[in-house]
Amino acid sequence: MTSTPAAAGRALSDVVLPGVPGLGGLYARGVATSARLTLAGRAGRAPSRLPDVAYIAAGVRAYADHLTAYQHLLGESASDVLPAGFVHVLAFPVATALMVRSDFPLPLAGMVHLANHVTQHRPVSLGDAFDVRAFAQNLAPHRLGTQVELVTEVRLAGADHDVSAGPVAWRGVSTYLAKGVRLRSERETIADADERTPFVAPVPTAQWRLAADTGRRYAAVSGDRNPIHLSALTAKALGFPRAIAHGMYTAARALAVVGAARGDAFTWTVEFAKPVLLPGTVTVRVAPDPDGGSGFTYAGWNGRSGKPHFTGTVADYARR
Repeated sequence: MTSTPAAAGRALSDVVLPGVPGLGGLYARGVATSARLTLAGRAGRAPSRLPDVAYIAAGVRAYADHLTAYQHLLGESASDVLPAGFVHVLAFPVATALMVRSDFPLPLAGMVHLANHVTQHRPVSLGDAFDVRAFAQNLAPHRLGTQVELVTEVRLAGADHDVSAGPVAWRGVSTYLAKGVRLRSERETIADADERTPFVAPVPTAQWRLAADTGRRYAAVSGDRNPIHLSALTAKALGFPRAIAHGMYTAARALAVVGAARGDAFTWTVEFAKPVLLPGTVTVRVAPDPDGGSGFTYAGWNGRSGKPHFTGTVADYARR
C-alpha cells in the first residue's frame, strides 16, 4: 500500500486488488452494505466522508470475444481499438468495489447515474495491458440527496513496459446521486438538472426501438446486472414501472454513431435526465456541433412528450 496525491488535496492510499472484481458479488455486498448504512444513518452513526483509498487492478487485458460482443450490440465497427464505452465497462467494477466498502458513506442500492465525462488521451487496443485506478471525490449535497464522483483512470504500459510508469490513456468521471440521503444538517443545494437550459427537441436523425430485453443484453456484455435493468418485476421492486435501459448503453450507442469521426483523442460527455423505459422508443439526434465546433452533439428524448432522456457531446481533445 502506498500513498499518492489525489484531487481536492486528499492523500490517498493505493490498494492493489488481486484482480478485477466480479460485479455479481459486488452487488450482493452492496445490498448488505446499503442495509447497514440505512440502519447506521437512523442511529446517527453513518460515515460522512469518503474513504481515503484508491483501488488499483493491475495488468488488465480485454478479450477478443468480449470486445466483439460489445461491438455487435452497440453498433461499433470491427476493430482492435477498444471503444471508449468498452473501456468504461472494463473499469467499472473497480469503481464499484469502492462503493461497497463499509466506510463508503452512500448506499449502492438505488444509486442514480447523473452524468459521465470521459477524456480519451490515446487509443487503448486489444492486447494492451493496463492498470485501472479508481477513487471517489467531491461528496456534495444535492437537492434530492447527496452526490459523489467516481473517477477511473486507465494507464498503459510505458516504454519500459512498466504499467505504473505509463501515461494515462483514458479517464472517466461518473457522477452518482443517492436520493434521499442527507449527510449534512444544513440545507445546502447545488446546481442540478432543474437549473439547466430547458430542453428543446431538435430535428431528429433516428429513432431507436428498444426491446424489453435490451437491459439484459447490455448486462451480458457489461456485467452490470443491476435489477432495475433486467425485468419489469425486479425494476418494480425498486420503484420503477418497468425495466429501464442502462444509461451507458444509450450514451455508448450515440458514441458509436459518431464513429471514426471522433478521432483518437476526444472528450465524451453525457447528462442523464428521464430514464428510458423498456420496451420503448427513443427519438435521437447525433450531428455535428450546430455552433460550428469540430465535435458532435447528441440527444435522446421521448418523441411524444418531448422530455429528454440524455444529452451529450463528443469533441476533439488536444493531446498534452
